[in-house]
Amino acid sequence: MSTDFLIIGGGIAGVSAAARLSHLGSVVLAEAESALAWHASGRSAALYEPGYGTGAVTDLTRASGPYLAEANGGVLSPRGLLMVGGDEGAAEFAREAEAMGMAPLSVEEARAIVPILSPDRVTMAAHSDAARDIDTDRLIQNFLREARGNGARIETGARVTAISRTAGGWQAETPKGPLSGRILVNAAGAWADGIAAMAGAAPLGLRPFRRSMARIPAPTGHDVARWPMVFGAGESWYMKPDAGALIVSPADEDLMEPHDAWADDMVLAEGLARYEEFVTAPVTRLLASWAGLRTFAPDRVLVIGRDPLVRDFYWLAGQGGYGFQTSPAASRHLADLVEGCAPEIGATATAALSPSRFA
Repeated sequence: MSTDFLIIGGGIAGVSAAARLSHLGSVVLAEAESALAWHASGRSAALYEPGYGTGAVTDLTRASGPYLAEANGGVLSPRGLLMVGGDEGAAEFAREAEAMGMAPLSVEEARAIVPILSPDRVTMAAHSDAARDIDTDRLIQNFLREARGNGARIETGARVTAISRTAGGWQAETPKGPLSGRILVNAAGAWADGIAAMAGAAPLGLRPFRRSMARIPAPTGHDVARWPMVFGAGESWYMKPDAGALIVSPADEDLMEPHDAWADDMVLAEGLARYEEFVTAPVTRLLASWAGLRTFAPDRVLVIGRDPLVRDFYWLAGQGGYGFQTSPAASRHLADLVEGCAPEIGATATAALSPSRFA
């Protein structure tokens, strides 16, 4: 039996694509690892922030908002966002706050929200209540249920080792046997350029960057559940409440080869030190640490669309740090392009997202 769509990659990009494309034809999805959402999608800060990113990224994020808020009961919950800074970098602080639609706060107002902020170090603060937590597991399961409900076949442990052309489209070799499809969708995250090369398409210069996280106990005597996500100006670190504890990231961007990433102890220590500069509660121990790879195109905008030279090969890659918050609109956009109908997000955003921009 022939398949219409062969999707490579089982993170949020591939799973959301499987859901959307399952309405247009038969789908098989190949994921290299033993479980879905193993890499970047399983290590996300899980935040929806409409002002995070630029250009077509924010177009996709805002277009995704209604789906994230409402579909299947919604996956968003209140969080908020607080930016803090010291005496240095006032102009950069003001630019970031304006770009993200954040309102200025006094230090006293900021400390009323997050009491551990240092009154000696924090001299500037800005706040937005637009940010929301994303229930990422529920979102993935919603997309999976939709895909499987339409007959999609999901194969884990199916790392693609070779790709070839067939009379009917494409064939990928995997440990589960050959998987085929009339149209190939490259949703392979950090491995997307490698998948393109296997298929005879030109790599786009996608680059994976490591982002590290530490989970630390909540400061003694504080209920952190309603605290916003807090970040340093220039995204030099961030902190976010998580199930009664805090996750802290150095907001590192270290270029890496595609691999199953882990946190570098020195990078993590430096980031925790930057966080500690702005708070009165020292970090005394770690509960856990991990890292993921955020993969960006050269212009840091997602790549969605038909390859300009290789027929029946579509890109859904370069999500960077925006994968979950853009996934409803990004997967809808892919389906619009495959179906040949006018994209909901408009011509300007379509051109900004197209892989043809690198041709």
